[in-house]
Amino acid sequence: MIRGWYTGASGMVAQQNRLDAISNNLANVDTTGFKRDVTVSKSFSELLLRRKDFDGVYTIPEGSADAAPIIGKLGLGVETNENFTDFAEGSLKNTEKATDFALHGKGFFVIQTPTGNRYTRNGNFYIGKEGILETKDGYPVLGENGIIRLEDDKFKVNEDGMIVTKDNQVVDRFLAVRFDNERYLKKAGNSFYMENEISGPAHIAEGEERPQFIQTFVESSNVNVVNEMVRMIEVNRAYEANQKTIQSEDQMMSTLWNRVAARSR
Repeated sequence: MIRGWYTGASGMVAQQNRLDAISNNLANVDTTGFKRDVTVSKSFSELLLRRKDFDGVYTIPEGSADAAPIIGKLGLGVETNENFTDFAEGSLKNTEKATDFALHGKGFFVIQTPTGNRYTRNGNFYIGKEGILETKDGYPVLGENGIIRLEDDKFKVNEDGMIVTKDNQVVDRFLAVRFDNERYLKKAGNSFYMENEISGPAHIAEGEERPQFIQTFVESSNVNVVNEMVRMIEVNRAYEANQKTIQSEDQMMSTLWNRVAARSR
């Protein structure tokens, strides 16, 4: 019976972790460039049950054999295996703003911050007071030659990310990067991502790896509200089922203790 408590509790913890991820996804459904989180659970190793008082040995003309009287398997609960980011591309939204950009295909913009370079799919940029192309938080966007500087918003960006002024002068080319394991990038707030040992270091995206740059568009969140609400209902029901399991185990244990106490009097 004690095992039943732990099994039910492990299920409740796993569903709580799923609910946290789903809640965060729904909270960022309108966040430009946001990518949904996915929680994956795995079961603990199962026990193989056999009959105790019967070894299953039976005789045959040539000798004997073992029937291997297996009763079945016993599950011991679940645990959260990993949390990863689903980088499926979101829909594109036309803003008609020259400093807005969307990436079609895999890849990231590079943003310079005081704590090092960060990476984002959010192309909602602005031209700062010093003529620097920045994020809404004031962090410079990087091109292949460093910080991108623009005199005004009368410029064009082609699909390769080349920035050209109204006088056909090349300003710079957007720096785009990729990672070996992008799904394991760590979220750093403000739609930023940072690399880690699992994701591997950033490398410049060139050739077929380079995404397509689309000016006057931004990428919407890839969160589907309907799907996330369905998942939330599934989580709540699974949580309640595990909760009822613990309550039933508790009632059985209470009954057992009461009967043992009654017999010992």
